[in-house]
Amino acid sequence: MRTGARLPVVLRGYDRKQVDGLLRRVSQALNGGPPMSADDVRKTRFDVVMRGYEPHAVDRLVRECILELQARGPIPERPGRPRVQPAWLINWIQSARFSGSGLRTGYDVRDVDAFLDRVIAGLRGVAPPMSARDVRESAFRVVRFGPGYDEKEVDRFLVQLAGALERR
Repeated sequence: MRTGARLPVVLRGYDRKQVDGLLRRVSQALNGGPPMSADDVRKTRFDVVMRGYEPHAVDRLVRECILELQARGPIPERPGRPRVQPAWLINWIQSARFSGSGLRTGYDVRDVDAFLDRVIAGLRGVAPPMSARDVRESAFRVVRFGPGYDEKEVDRFLVQLAGALERR
């Protein structure tokens, strides 16, 4: 995650001190500091001021922060929460479909498909099993021209997959 990113300044945008403060707290939480949840980030609102950060760029970065906090946060145990069966999980992974990235950058189709094949092989017992941590730490090449999957869709799926692997 790029909390140290340089954000563009515009005539009217989000208060820079407020945005910088949130990004500093998120960075600290991700590096062992005071905890912060994805909900804490979602509830944050910024004042619009003169010479502030460009709102769309901040919103994209905040979404990345939320995904990162969700990926690293524990999944709470709830009574009656069903355990995920490997056969169901294999079927769910195999039926996953991602939109193409179109003219935007996207994750390399071959990398994502190969990774999911390794997860399935681990669930079948023919390869070392993949942990939720392995899924959270996965990284894929980004392609500009060529077959690519929509990055947000893949990231959302991987958060769900990590959660399902924790419930096995």
